This record gives sequence, C-alpha cells and structure tokens, in this order.
Amino acid sequence: MKLIILDRDGVINHDSPEFIKSPAEWIPIPGSLEAIARLNQAGYRVVIASNQSGIARELFDIATLNAIHQKMHASAQLVGADIDAIFFCPHAAIDNCDCRKPKNGMFEEISKRFKVSLKGVPTVGDSLRDLQAGFISGCVPYLVLTGKGEKTRETGGLPPGTQVFPDLASMVDAFLKATTQTASA
Repeated sequence: MKLIILDRDGVINHDSPEFIKSPAEWIPIPGSLEAIARLNQAGYRVVIASNQSGIARELFDIATLNAIHQKMHASAQLVGADIDAIFFCPHAAIDNCDCRKPKNGMFEEISKRFKVSLKGVPTVGDSLRDLQAGFISGCVPYLVLTGKGEKTRETGGLPPGTQVFPDLASMVDAFLKATTQTASA
C-alpha cells in the first residue's frame, strides 16, 4: 500500500494563531487539494495526522471539528481528491498524552489501522513536531514553508534527511516525479 501522512493546518489549509475554530475559517492553501488529487491518481492513500488542542481549550467542540472536516472532504472531492482518514489529538500539551505530536501515538495508530509499517512513508508538515513524530515512526520527513514552515526552517533542528518545499503542491510534484523516475529506472 502506498501511503502518505499530512498535517492539516499550515499544509492543506491556511493556519491561524487563534486556531481554525469553524468551517468558515478553514480555507485551503491554493493547489493543496489538487496536490492530494495527484497523489490519489498515483495510487497513494492520503491520511491526516493533526493536533487539535482547540478541543481541550474549549475553543470548539467535536461537532465543530467534524463540520470543519466535512468541509475539507467536500472541497477535496470537488477537485477529485480523496482523504482516506483523519487522525487527531484533542488534548492540550499539559495532558502529556501519547497521541499529541511530537510524540508518535497517532502515527502508531495509523500503522495499526492500515496494517502497514511506516518505514519510508512520506510525512509532510509545517512544524518541527510534525516531522519529529513521523521521523521516530520511520517516516521520511518533508517540510513545507506554508503555515509555520518558514519559522520552522529558520529555527533549525530538522530531522536528518528532511526535504524542504515551498508548499504541498511543489512537494507532491517533486515527490511524484522522483518516484516515477525510480520506478522506471
């Protein structure tokens, strides 16, 4: 199975320091949904792993999060994209759970649910914690400079082998080109 794991806020949609608290605030980054469609066309299952501490902070509830995700699914389907699953951590940092990135509990759950090793699976994020969670699970890290990505790059400390791209669309273009060349070599 070909799988890719994406962070949500700052990778697929515009991020906000005040959190994405309603479907109206969920606005896709230009080209991100089309990039997911290209991944689907190349046979990739697309999974999201997202910290959603706004639930623990009582900024929104699970029904609102579901409505945000419904808007994301509907917007993706309009361009021929399909998101296979969304995994999220509803906890605050002080809860010290295993699922909140940079811990890899969500990634372990993805591995179990899809019955696949995450070794070599690409993961795309805009923050260091996204990349760390994937890296310790065996994923190949990709940083996008949208969302918090520019600041993340400037801060440094990226996992070894992290590749950096301006946005999800350019990451997907380069990734698919590289996998096509590898397959035909």
